[in-house]
Amino acid sequence: MDEKNAPPAADAPSSSSEAPIVLRSRILLPISGPPCDNGAVLISGNRIRKVGTWNEIARESRGDVMDLGDSILLPGLINAHCHLDYTGMAGLLPPQKRFTDWIKLMLAAKAEWNYTEFAESWLQGAQMLVRTGTTTVVDFEAVPELLPDVWSATPLRVHSVLEMTGVRSRRSPESILNEALQRADHLHDGRSCTGLAPHAPYSTAPELIRIAAEAARERHWLLSIHVSESVLEFDMFQHARGEMFDWLKRNERDMSDCGHGSPIRQLASLDALGPNLLAVHLNYIDAADPALLATHGAHVVHCPRSHFYFQHADFPIHDLQHAGVNVCLGTDSLATVYKRRHDSVELSMFDEMSCFAEKFSGVNPKDILRMATVNGARALQLQGQAGELIEGALADVIAIPYDGPIQQASEAAVNHRGGVMASMIEGQWAITPQGAPTRASYDTGSVS
Repeated sequence: MDEKNAPPAADAPSSSSEAPIVLRSRILLPISGPPCDNGAVLISGNRIRKVGTWNEIARESRGDVMDLGDSILLPGLINAHCHLDYTGMAGLLPPQKRFTDWIKLMLAAKAEWNYTEFAESWLQGAQMLVRTGTTTVVDFEAVPELLPDVWSATPLRVHSVLEMTGVRSRRSPESILNEALQRADHLHDGRSCTGLAPHAPYSTAPELIRIAAEAARERHWLLSIHVSESVLEFDMFQHARGEMFDWLKRNERDMSDCGHGSPIRQLASLDALGPNLLAVHLNYIDAADPALLATHGAHVVHCPRSHFYFQHADFPIHDLQHAGVNVCLGTDSLATVYKRRHDSVELSMFDEMSCFAEKFSGVNPKDILRMATVNGARALQLQGQAGELIEGALADVIAIPYDGPIQQASEAAVNHRGGVMASMIEGQWAITPQGAPTRASYDTGSVS
């Protein structure tokens, strides 16, 4: 991140005058270390100062104590891909046989919404994420006019990546990028920041992806791209054929970039692969893609419930992990979560983990938890800052109820349903537990 977009540095002193507080729980899941029975976390200002057993912390701390009883204390969850402004579209778009038909439905639905509807949807989604334990989110901003007002209305740490397309508008890649950069230059917030998001290789001119990747690299920003989400997109680039190829060709897209390899190879040819890249979805790959991603240090974001909604082929988790690719999780939007008529659905990383665990029963729950915590932190360049309970990290801590054995704590966390008992983001309560010592909490306002 550049200076104004960077999250707090690891050695940055806390600006808070809050008295130290100790959060105590029957089970502590630091993620980067083994579970701890009768654990505690000492928080001073916006940082974690010590993690250990209750006896260890009690000997060294004079801070207020918040005993959360029968619970699991773990780091706040990291949602590496979301569309908050589509939250209100839950259940509006029925699954389609062809991905291109769903795109047409989505474009029509967006065209009918106004600013207020997008703003209300964004805030509703943010509230859902806070309630269900997310503390950091990467959000695709299709309506960047909402920023920065929505940032101040949520305690979430938001990485807002500014969505860019251009195939339909016929605008030059330079003008589209310059508009996004100028908007980002006027966005300032101590907790949230911006990045760039060329929507997808099929919907974004190759030159726009290339120059956006260059700009993001120069500024140390995140670059997030939907890639190889559908088999139609894969066939379009790999073989220059199929429904998406024909549809876009009829709409006068230049198809000369097709037939030269997978969508990941297309990104590689545009110098877009790198350690700041979040390759979102990646449901279809060729044999060389995992090694190519690993060599460039790119990250992959899997959205399990969206994957189920579209009934894609099995996500290639084992191929990616075997190659050493960092895989993290995201919620996508509620427009791509299957919803029966009388069901209610919400944005929840716990629901994503549970969906993943149901599909991949052989994957260790500890590894699934890492995909929603430390793996996400690594992808967001927040190693040591978020996604784990360690000394010096930001005080992003959540608690869920649990009275079972410590040996099953990770599995219980993966399969947790509903809201969290408590949530703290940078040392301030986002969800205040009953009986908590007096401490600052967030005032979530509204967007006018």
